[in-house]
This record gives sequence, structure tokens and C-alpha cells, in this order.
Amino acid sequence: MAFDLQGHRGARGLAPENTLEGIARALAIGVTTLEMDVGMTADGVLVVSHDPTLNPDITRAPGGAWLEGSGPAIRSLTLAELQAYDVGRIRPGTRYAALFPGQVPADGARIPTLAEVLKRAGEASSSVRFNIETKVFPDRPELTAPPEEMARALADAIEAAGMTARATVQSFDWRTLAWLRDNRPQIERSYLTSQSGGHDTVSSREGRPSPWLAGLDAAAHGGSAPRLVAAAGGRIWSPNHRDLTEERFKEAKRLGLAVLPWTVNDAPTMERLIALEVDGIITDRPDILRAVMARLGLPLPEPVPPPAASP
Repeated sequence: MAFDLQGHRGARGLAPENTLEGIARALAIGVTTLEMDVGMTADGVLVVSHDPTLNPDITRAPGGAWLEGSGPAIRSLTLAELQAYDVGRIRPGTRYAALFPGQVPADGARIPTLAEVLKRAGEASSSVRFNIETKVFPDRPELTAPPEEMARALADAIEAAGMTARATVQSFDWRTLAWLRDNRPQIERSYLTSQSGGHDTVSSREGRPSPWLAGLDAAAHGGSAPRLVAAAGGRIWSPNHRDLTEERFKEAKRLGLAVLPWTVNDAPTMERLIALEVDGIITDRPDILRAVMARLGLPLPEPVPPPAASP
């Protein structure tokens, strides 16, 4: 398979995350896969958004004022209420702004529905794929739809859009992936893990299995994330790139897993991972990854020019 260049939340380093504007930017650069996140509104609509509550670093209320502190949960708002908020610019002076100084704002951008994203991107490109993360949290169940409800709604949306062959569902919360495995096995699944940066979804806790692993116990599998993915029936392991040692990579390959690390934004790390022969990389900066791929002679996905302006 060709190396999988995945634009994280569209192209977060260059355009507002998880917006139609960001998706269009990623397509114009040229990516294999659009990576995005989904939540569910109070009226049951799947929307493309990373945070379970409105993020004050990127959200302005109706009228234009920045949110003061964390906003309401997406699950508590109807679609109409949610789309009254503007998510087209980073709030100046925040850590987020420091991380992505090159992001070009798109004032007026709204949180889109998943159906709208699948339709627009699918019409723009006959080959781009979708890697869709279910944002559910075993430690904060009140913030989102239950995992089975989320998985069922997402599977229905993917099938309704005719994107079953072009979509992958990924999650840190493997309960959604277990539901898909048992009920919609035709939809590809990717198993996200994190074992560093203060967020460990793998290790046992006080003698009990991690709540993120849908009942699997890391201790029974030697603490190995690749072995856990294989035990779950997975074929794709998506680890934090900081966790991906050569030993773990080789173990994943012995188990027949594809390996797609996240989220890699600098050229030296991209080059190291490509030399390791990972199957793809998830990045906020698809432009940097394309340049690295070109330098190393890897085939590049075709850019998708924006539609011509109406006269």
C-alpha cells in the first residue's frame, strides 16, 4: 500500500481544525486521508469536533466574544445552537496560538456535520479516505453519547454516505471499536493508544484493567499495546509517536499490524519514522510531511484544487 499521509483535524497547523475550511486546505495540499473527530449533539446529529465541550481557545459566542472558560458540552446543545458559535480563529495569547502560529483564520467557520464533510470531500475527491475518531470517554461518560450509540450512528452515517470502503473508525475508547467489530465488521478500525504525556490508556490501574480497552487487561498481554490490538481483533495500531520504539514496531509487524503514529509535526521525526517503515503518519502539517516524502522519493497523493468561484 502507498504511504498514508493523514491530515490531522484537516490541517490544524494551517487552518482551523475540524472545519470545512480546514478540510479544504488539507485537500488542496494533497493528503491520502482526512483525519477528524466526531461528537453528537442533543438532537442526535454527528458533528466534526475534537473537544466534548466548546474549547475557549478557538470558540467565540454569538456576538463575537471569546468564551470565558470551557463552554457547554456539545451533547447539551442542538445542532442549531452549536452552529451559532464561531470556530474560525485561535484566541491570541493562548498556548494553542503559540503551537500553531501559521494557522490562517477563517472567521465565520462553524462546526460542521459529519454528513456535510463526507459529502463535500467525497465529491471533491474520488480517492481521499476518512479516519474518524469517536470522542467518547470512559472516565467522563456524562459528556458524550454512550459508546454503542455513537458507534451505531457513525456506522449508519458512513454507510449512508457510501463511504464504507473509504472510511476507518479510530478510538482510544475501544468499546466503540468492539461494537463495530461485532456489528459492522466491514468498516475498518484503528486502535489508538497513549502511554506517555500524562495520558496512559493502556496500563492497568490499581490492579484493574484500563477502562479504555473494552475489558482487555494489559497485564495479561505483557503490557504490550500491539498484542492488545491483536487480541481485540484489530489490524491497525495508532500509537503516540513518542511511544513507538523500534522494538514495539517490530512486534506490531510480527503480529501483522499496520502502524500509523500520531501526531508528528517536525521533519526529523517524520524522517525517522519513515526510515522505520511505518505505514503512514498523522500530522497537523501535511505540507511538511509532503516535502519529506518528496525528498525521500515516496509517491504523493494528488492535491485537490478548490472549486472555481462562481461568476
